Amino acid sequence: MLQLPNMQAAPGQDTPTPVSIQLLLFVDERPSSQETIGQIQNYLQSLKTDYSIDLQAIEIGEQPHLVEHFKLIATPALVKIFPEPRQTLAGSNIVEQLKKWCPRWQLAFEEQIANTSKRNGSSQTLSPKLDDVGYAAELIRLSDEVFRLKQEKEELLDQLKFKDQVLAMLAHDLRSPLTAASIAVETLELTQTQENNERTAKLKDQLYQQARKQFRVMNRIITEILQASKTMNAELRVQHGRVYLQSLCEEILAQFAEQFQAKSQKLEKDIPQDLPPVYADAELIRQVIVNLLDNACKYTPEGGKIQVSILHRTTQKIQVSVCDTGPGIPEEKRERIFEGHFRLKRDESKEGYGLGLSMCRKIVRAHYGQIWVDSISERGSCFHFTLPVYR
Repeated sequence: MLQLPNMQAAPGQDTPTPVSIQLLLFVDERPSSQETIGQIQNYLQSLKTDYSIDLQAIEIGEQPHLVEHFKLIATPALVKIFPEPRQTLAGSNIVEQLKKWCPRWQLAFEEQIANTSKRNGSSQTLSPKLDDVGYAAELIRLSDEVFRLKQEKEELLDQLKFKDQVLAMLAHDLRSPLTAASIAVETLELTQTQENNERTAKLKDQLYQQARKQFRVMNRIITEILQASKTMNAELRVQHGRVYLQSLCEEILAQFAEQFQAKSQKLEKDIPQDLPPVYADAELIRQVIVNLLDNACKYTPEGGKIQVSILHRTTQKIQVSVCDTGPGIPEEKRERIFEGHFRLKRDESKEGYGLGLSMCRKIVRAHYGQIWVDSISERGSCFHFTLPVYR
């Protein structure tokens, strides 16, 4: 804040008079703002008055609450806050406007001084009510702060509620593989006392495989929730490069072959071999495709169909689509499913933590792409996302 005192002694007085006309000049960070301040200072200093004029230059970024208090919509803006009535001048020709209004302000101010002197029986000047302005601005600032704290409180409560839900789901999801692994280990202990023969050796091998499988399931569950939490709470580090979606998709689909076969699901794919490469982070895009395929497999009933297709939409965009023949998504929920922690009521009994699609959107947006879903109730859903072509 910059102050320009222009204090002059009134006739018959040895000390300068108190501040009379009070002006606030609101500017931004543009270089031209300093020039505007200088022009207004020079003009005010050229005035010959028996009272002082106080100019305070305020950078709007440092005093946003004053900006809101005076309801300013443009800079530079000059506000006469004292004497009342308040008046605002704005635009690039503030000095010209001042030349027009200053004589009127001076005349009105002199009349107020004269009227005050008559009432009090002595020569006095008026005093600006700066406390009123500061008080109002502080109220606005405190109101904004209270609103921000309430929002933070709601967000923290939502996070705590979600963590409780995740812990409950995690405990539920771990119980089954943990029980299965425990049974396998206990059975192995019992076989130690049995006679070693081909049948016992085969049973032991099956039990070892079962235990290993269940431990892998538990490890995957824990890894997924930790990875999802890390990805959602941290900034993505995208390492862009040349990525060929054909080979990436074929590799991922090969990994899902056993999963599709277990539910007798039919896979249809339309992946042209002449697609140009995309500008992307291969591991992050792998995560998006795996999430979408995992959801498609989860929600498609036994004997259903899953489709994976890639389309060269424009010279600048490639579109990847993963479709299923599941229950579909209600129209009013199609945007919310991409929000963190959101799950449809029908999915509350299914495994998962409501983070997958939110993570997908975060990754796709980090690649300057879009992700959305088309769905028909009881007939299935198609998830699409776009990526930029590598140049």
